[in-house]
Amino acid sequence: MTSGKIGVSTQNLFPIIKKFLYSDHEIFLREIVSNAVDATQKLKVLASSGEFKGDVSGLKVRVKADKAAGTLTVSDSGIGMTQEEVEKYINQIAFSGAEEFLEKHKDDAATIIGHFGLGFYSAFMVSDKVEIVTKSYKEGAQAVKWTGEGDTEYTLEPAERAERGTDIIMHLAEDEKDFLEEGKVQELLTKYCKFLPVEIVFGKKKEWKDGKYVDTEEDNVVNDTNPLWKRKPADLKEEDYLKFYHELYPMAQDPLFHIHLNVDYPFNLTGVLYFPKIDNKFEIQKNKIQLYCNQVYVSDSVEGIVPEFLTLLHGVIDSPDIPLNVSRSYLQSDRNVKKISSHITKKVADSLTDIFKNSREDYEKKWDDLKIFIQYGILTDEKFAERAKDIVLLKNTDGKYFTLEEYQNLISANQTDKDKNVVYLYATDVEEQYTYIQAAKEKGYDVLLMDGQLDTHFINHLEQKEANRRFLRVDSDVIDKLIQKEEVKATAWTGTEQEEMRDVFEAQLPKTGGRYMVAFEALGEDGEPVVITRSEFMRRMKEMAAMNPGMGFYGPMDDQFTLVVNTEHKLVKGILEDERKALGEKLQPIDTEMKGIEQKRAEIDELNKDKKEEEIPQVDKDRKKEYGEQLEKLRKDKRSLLEEYGKGNKIVGQLIDLALLANGLLKGEALNRFVKRSVDLIQ
Repeated sequence: MTSGKIGVSTQNLFPIIKKFLYSDHEIFLREIVSNAVDATQKLKVLASSGEFKGDVSGLKVRVKADKAAGTLTVSDSGIGMTQEEVEKYINQIAFSGAEEFLEKHKDDAATIIGHFGLGFYSAFMVSDKVEIVTKSYKEGAQAVKWTGEGDTEYTLEPAERAERGTDIIMHLAEDEKDFLEEGKVQELLTKYCKFLPVEIVFGKKKEWKDGKYVDTEEDNVVNDTNPLWKRKPADLKEEDYLKFYHELYPMAQDPLFHIHLNVDYPFNLTGVLYFPKIDNKFEIQKNKIQLYCNQVYVSDSVEGIVPEFLTLLHGVIDSPDIPLNVSRSYLQSDRNVKKISSHITKKVADSLTDIFKNSREDYEKKWDDLKIFIQYGILTDEKFAERAKDIVLLKNTDGKYFTLEEYQNLISANQTDKDKNVVYLYATDVEEQYTYIQAAKEKGYDVLLMDGQLDTHFINHLEQKEANRRFLRVDSDVIDKLIQKEEVKATAWTGTEQEEMRDVFEAQLPKTGGRYMVAFEALGEDGEPVVITRSEFMRRMKEMAAMNPGMGFYGPMDDQFTLVVNTEHKLVKGILEDERKALGEKLQPIDTEMKGIEQKRAEIDELNKDKKEEEIPQVDKDRKKEYGEQLEKLRKDKRSLLEEYGKGNKIVGQLIDLALLANGLLKGEALNRFVKRSVDLIQ
């Protein structure tokens, strides 16, 4: 028996390796099983080159949990190690036996998963003691046993082992004994080893018998050694891809379609990416792509490897060019990773383009589900945006689809305003905005449906790309102002008439649910008497703030609405006439007094028009202030009379409620009052 010290540069390095090499202790099982698979693969390579003459069929890696002994053992029938190799590869931390092997067997390098060295020492994250019992495949080799207890001391002695291969026996620490539970081991093997290229056996398959599960004689193989992404696309059918998808995501709906990745130069990359079907708004789940390195599970956090927008996809990516122990800083600087990311972007764009060109009808059917992926890509990835610009579709309220160029050609003649802007009208809810959509169609305009979770951001992007392209929701203004071809006809009402009617209508505006303003427009005798419009700018800002916490300033702000009163409609004219009749005698003396006071203020202003502020006599300043206070009191008195009249005017209330109802804004008690008032008016 020999003993010695493990070759590390400092006494303090070992606890660092033991505790902090990996962020999660459960990774140890992946590392140890991967090394066992690695050793098995090496034996197969030696057999294929003629250096090993024995039988390599049916090789397996076995995992055994022994609660009584407190040990977890991983066994293989691979190449094993001689005493010299143990001293070289195990006792010199981070010296890679695999690199030397790879240099000798370059052509078969892709079959080698990982390296001896640091991966083995992950066992000490959960173990008080680790034993290696190993026997080399070399003729006449003597089995040896290595023992270490989590410090730099070790022992190495002859051992008994009938067959070639290696046993890694981990004596688990007291606080790590949950790794001896059958369910826990099965869970980790399924997570990390599900697709390893050598069969992994953990116990026996079970069957239900006499009211309980009992072991059968058949090995419980936990992995698929030839997963779908390693097979040739030509050998696969659509049902194979669907079956594999549901193995990965048992509860998911069928995906929209898949993309099979298979690259061997200038880097190695295989995998299958699926476009999932997303039903609900904000049901966007990232971290659904599983990352593998030569069929060893690495992570489901693929930011940095897959472009940001493609983290919405599902599936598998496998590349030996991405190390098992990845870090964010590594990914950001590694050339291969950047190349892989760029290739995946190009592959996805090319696949989408092929579907669009070869089967546009099918592409259009899937567009409503595809839209979020493509929009997200265009918003976050300039290269993808350039590749995808010709396959972006816009859908109108009639359910027809157009490319950006097709739609521009469709509407440019009729929807260009007096300032040469092409105006894209859109709705977000066909039912709620039906009245506005119909008004636009009656003008010969087309209306898009933009009801996706990223549409507001996408609209902003399109406007920035082309200065003379504007998007306006159909309810953001009256129809003649949405696409203003010429100066809009001004209302014939005087300033006084507008002020009085503003007070009358404001008396019955909602006090909750947003801020309302009253405006007056000449919309024609056949136009709606009252229309509610919403501020395009404020609505967009609030919608973007809902998805972007950085714009929180806009989030809590009230919605802004404008109640547009049509001064040419007979009902509105009637309200004005009735108001003048009902309040004429009360308002006339107030108006006369206000007019006299305003005249006096004007005279003071005229006397001091060429003077600086400090040159105006104090007496004039005091008189002007007094007149202002008198005017404010008179305006308040007048407003009270008009508001009182407005509150009792059923026609005003009915017109406002009809406009609110058309926008889905009339609810609860207000809706109940509207129904009762409607009955009263009919009777």
